[in-house]
Amino acid sequence: MNPANLLTKRHRIVELARRRPGEVLFLLHHVIDFEWMREAYWLTRKDGATGIDGVMAAEYEANLEANLRDLLERIKTGCYKAPPVRRTYIPKADGSQRPLGIPTFEDKVAQRAIAMVLEAVYEQDFLPCSYGFRPGRSAHQALQQLSSAIVVRQQYWVIEVDIRKYFDSIPHSELRAILDQRVTDGVIRRMIGKWLKAGVLENGLLHFVTEGTPQGGVISPILSNIFLHHVLDEWFEKEVRPRLIGTATLVRFADDFVMTFETHHDAKRVLEVLGKRLGRYGLTLHLDKTRFIDFRPQRHGGTHADCTDAAFDFLGFTHSWGKSRNGKNVVRQTTAKSRFARGLAAIKDWCRTNRHRPILDQLAVLSDKLVGHYAYYGITGNSGRLQQYRHQVTKIWRKWLARRTRSKRLPWDRFNAFLARHPLPPARIVHRYAT
Repeated sequence: MNPANLLTKRHRIVELARRRPGEVLFLLHHVIDFEWMREAYWLTRKDGATGIDGVMAAEYEANLEANLRDLLERIKTGCYKAPPVRRTYIPKADGSQRPLGIPTFEDKVAQRAIAMVLEAVYEQDFLPCSYGFRPGRSAHQALQQLSSAIVVRQQYWVIEVDIRKYFDSIPHSELRAILDQRVTDGVIRRMIGKWLKAGVLENGLLHFVTEGTPQGGVISPILSNIFLHHVLDEWFEKEVRPRLIGTATLVRFADDFVMTFETHHDAKRVLEVLGKRLGRYGLTLHLDKTRFIDFRPQRHGGTHADCTDAAFDFLGFTHSWGKSRNGKNVVRQTTAKSRFARGLAAIKDWCRTNRHRPILDQLAVLSDKLVGHYAYYGITGNSGRLQQYRHQVTKIWRKWLARRTRSKRLPWDRFNAFLARHPLPPARIVHRYAT
């Protein structure tokens, strides 16, 4: 495989999209060849659950070249048949369950190949306000942008938005119409159409839907980003902001987004029309979770009757006011209670089911879990919550280690002596930024 060839092919699509902004591109699939498919394979996760065919990544790799060439041929000739996804459920923080679709491994590779083409095109169109599932952009950049909008640009009127079952609600007809404005390549569109029609297999029954992106597939994030780019991002940038009195900012990560405004009047006007805008495209605001927040640090006149006077959550962090070391008002971004509790619940489950393993093996796994927690939640101003999390993990671990003994007790002095020799990773700030 020649990486330079892949870069050249991708660059051609990128340059084409840049030269023809807003125009329909109808010839893109010529870049999809064996090298492209091999790259799609390497970019596909190998440790995921199996789809309805039960084929694992290692089995597929055993005859990789023949499998990829056969897959490429079926994609190009239109003979590829998208298999239904296997549906399972994962618990959510509010006690409900989120449906998750599991495609076959080969289907994941095919989706990755098409997603690579779409990404090369739409990355030239996407606006700076969106951060989710985009190369070179992260949740922490979104958090920093939000903090800067509030503190630096003094946009204290906040709309915290929740779209009801977004990924399950996207109407296929509207999605196709949006794609028609930019990508009409026959191979690309035919494959997307097959995935939209593939259906879901649950409890032995096959269901077909006319709404939602392919669940669990790697094509889903790019399709959902394309949809909200048209429905929300462009609308906010081209139609909303020019009509406002003051400044405003939209920060979006996938379907999670927050709007901040300089004036109460602007925020109220946008909130009144936001539901109508989303409704035109088959989406619905979750009214119980969508809030209009008076986030001024000092409210001498009290809170407006149509606002909530409270902190708000975004991307797993609770945003509230605090003081910096030099006494300035700053937005504190601390681990949200629901994420904190969910993380500890996962630690408890792991410790309970793995307490029989050698203690040093447990130490290694828990250390990795803590490092992973710090990697996301370790941001400026959140050191207290990180230390609390580490302390709670230590208590949970000691509790379940004690269950290995007849006495059901493990003295703290003995446990602390072990931790002195083999300490868990200390809490640390990974992402430092100031507004």
